[in-house]
Amino acid sequence: MSDTDDPVLESRARIATLVKWGLRGGYGLFALSMVLFFVALGVGFTSLLAGAITFCLVVGSVILAPAIVFNYAVKAAHRADRDGTW
Repeated sequence: MSDTDDPVLESRARIATLVKWGLRGGYGLFALSMVLFFVALGVGFTSLLAGAITFCLVVGSVILAPAIVFNYAVKAAHRADRDGTW
């Protein structure tokens, strides 16, 4: 049985891909919220800008929190495989 036939490794690879996109999306939304905040400082806070900033922070948090947890889990699983600590 090769590594490509192992369903656990395939599942871990899929989760790692989702984690990568989750981290990018979550941190990207946080960055966008900071940009919008400084734009709002320059042009004045409108309800539209405040709503967009809030949306970015809330959705970014919802995406980023599980992505960070799963990122640690995938790294720990790789480390346990490498070290043979299962």
